This record gives sequence, C-alpha cells and structure tokens, in this order.
Amino acid sequence: MSKKLHIVSLGCTKNLVDTEVMLGRLKDFEMTDESGEADVIIVNTCGFIDAAKQESLNTIFNLDAGRKSESVLVMAGCLSERYKEELSRELKEVDIFTGVGDYDKIDELLAAKQSRFTPEVYLIDGAERVVTGSSYHAYVKLSEGCNQVCSFCAIPSFKGKLHSRDLESIAREVESLVTKGFYDFSFVSQDSSSYLRDQNISDGLIHLIKRVELIEGVKSARILYLYPSTTTLKLIKTIGDSSVFHNYFDMPIQHINDDMLRIMKRGFGKAKTLELLNAMKALPNAFIRTSFIVGHPQESDAMFEEMAEFAESFGFDRLNVFGYSDEEGTSAHEMEDKIPSKIINARAKKLGKIATKIEVESLAQLVGTEISLVIDGESDEHEFLLSARTLNWAPDVDGEIYVNDREIEEELTFGKIYRARITELSGTRPLATITGNA
Repeated sequence: MSKKLHIVSLGCTKNLVDTEVMLGRLKDFEMTDESGEADVIIVNTCGFIDAAKQESLNTIFNLDAGRKSESVLVMAGCLSERYKEELSRELKEVDIFTGVGDYDKIDELLAAKQSRFTPEVYLIDGAERVVTGSSYHAYVKLSEGCNQVCSFCAIPSFKGKLHSRDLESIAREVESLVTKGFYDFSFVSQDSSSYLRDQNISDGLIHLIKRVELIEGVKSARILYLYPSTTTLKLIKTIGDSSVFHNYFDMPIQHINDDMLRIMKRGFGKAKTLELLNAMKALPNAFIRTSFIVGHPQESDAMFEEMAEFAESFGFDRLNVFGYSDEEGTSAHEMEDKIPSKIINARAKKLGKIATKIEVESLAQLVGTEISLVIDGESDEHEFLLSARTLNWAPDVDGEIYVNDREIEEELTFGKIYRARITELSGTRPLATITGNA
C-alpha cells in the first residue's frame, strides 16, 4: 500500500516549479487533498514579505494541528531558508527543514528523516517534474538569485546573486514538456531580463527567444518579471517580431517618481521607464502588467499622488499594489521617515481602486472582438459556464473568460484553442461565444 502525500506550494510561480520537482521525486506516493490522512506533508514556503511569512507559518500550524500521528511534516523553501537557524530551533511542529537547494533530494531527506540546507540555490537540470494545474501550460525557470540591490527586497540575502541556467538545459526541458503535450510556456525568474548576465551575455533573453522559436510544438510563450534597468529596446523589438512569444510585458516598475526610484535603489528613472513602456505599448495587441509599492520610507504625499495619477492615465492592462513591508536585512529597514501603517493602508486602498478601474477599462476593449482562447475547464462560478483565457494572458493572474455559448456543434475540449467572440462584460469577467476552431 503506497504512502499518501499532501503538498502545499505558497508564493510565486518559481516556488511552484520547485514544488513540481519535489512531486517528480515522490511519484511513488499517492496524492491526497486531505492533509489529515497524509503520511507526508510538505509546505513549500514563501519568505518575501510579512504577509507571505505569516501565511506560511499559519499553514504549518494548521496542518500540524490536523495531521495524524507518525506523519512527517516538512518545511521547505524561502522562509525556511531565510530563517533556518531560528525556525529549526523554535518550530517544534516541523520534523524536517530544508531550504532552496535540495528540492531534487526530497526523497533522500524523507528516507533519512534528515534536515538539510545545501548552500546553493537549486536550478533544474534534467530533473523530471510533475506539472500541476494544466494539461497544456508550464512554467519554466530561467535563473535563481538576483544582482539588483533594491532597497526593499530581501531575496538576494537568502538566494544570493544571479545564477542563470544554461540555455540548452532550458531548451531540453521545453522539448521534453512538448513531448508530453504542453504547448504554452511562461518563462520566469526574479529578474528575467538579466538572464545570462552572470555569464557575461547581455542579450540572454534574446538568445532564449530565438532558441525557443526553433522548438517544434511550442505555440505560445511569454516572459514574466522584466526589470527596467536590464530591459532594452532591442529586447522589446525581438519580442514584437516573434511568432511564438506574445507581446506580453510584466515589468514591475514599483514607482514613477524620480526621487523615490533613487531612494528605492532601482537603478533607473522616470525617463527610462517611460521610454520602455511606450515602446511596449506601441506593439500590436500589447498587454502590460506592472506593480507598485506604496508607503516606502520617505514617500511623500506628492510622490504618491504622482504615482497614482500615472497608474490611472498610462493605460496599463493590469496593476498589482503592494503595501511596503519593512524587511530586516534590507537597506530600507534602516531608513528613517517610516510611513505609518494607517497611511500605507489608505494609499494602497486608493491605488487598489485604480487597479480595478484600469482592469475593467482594459477588459471593455475586448467586447465585440474575436480572439483566440483556450478552455481550462468548468467554471467555479456556475455549472453552465466554462473557464477560459486568451493566450495573451498569463495563467492565474490576469483573470478568466467565461464561455457561455457556442456556434459549433462539436463538444468542446479542455486545453484546446478556439476562436471566440467576446459578447459582454460581467464585472471583471468577459463572456464569450465559441465561433470555431483556431
């Protein structure tokens, strides 16, 4: 009788890839959604900001409270790595601790019931993954670590400097995934536009795009998390010229005020940001997502209002809003003129309303148009609605489209691309009619 495994992946999509590597090493286990019946419980934690750290700890405590005797609780990932000494000493609920370097050794750690923190980040190189959540889309990790020195970010302190994967390693992984039926890919890292700069190659993403375009069976791709100081006009043009990569730009600019960008140690200013954003916006069917941080130390009312006005007027398609999190080990943590939480929350609320407004405006432009979309499955909203997305959107974060009608007689297939007409907007959900095969 096989042992049962319950696994929880928190945080970013890079964490998800690492979780899928662990699943690949534990294929002999039977997966269960019921943590109380699991023999092994693994939580791949996030340690980026306070809210993520608290979610990780709460998950550990809740799973421990409901687990059966003799089960093994494993804490892996960024939070475990960042606070390994403190957590290993104080968190008695956990049986095995491991960080960000041993995902492909999880089976060995379980067999030995041993904690381990390898002093290097883990990069996939031939490891077999069990891709979750989709039959056609997969995330592909480009690198780990980061060479940026942003004032608010603690990631380099526990993941180290940029460490890029070999280009052919990535190509082999994509080729392998294609043979398993995957055709849509999101390439991710902390700073994707710096890919291969640690190997003295300045145009690493351009090389990646050209290499992926050679792989037969890749129909759709996008790059997540560009960084303004390492994104070039040449890269934007290469994406625009690609027959495989969408004109999809996820570039978290964090602010627009020049003084605030300097305080944040972002390495660029407003003029460079606008140059890049306008070049992206000029491309056909461009989709632009960004993120802003409100309440960073020394952010004045005027600085915030400049950011809010820009966010509302530029024409972003999606916008993430983060309240500043005061993280130890960062230069911002040592700064004076901290912003009270009450003001941070008020600014986040105002910018959040703008984020909703611009999303609705972006979605409204789809009404009456015909697009290509892929059906993911049944909708959670209603049994007669199907959940879909256009391939120009990233999975999970950019929303979903509800398919409520069709003009073709054949049964619709999950994971297949169709042509569809957007008929109306219901809140932040476009309604679509399938009009034919893509």
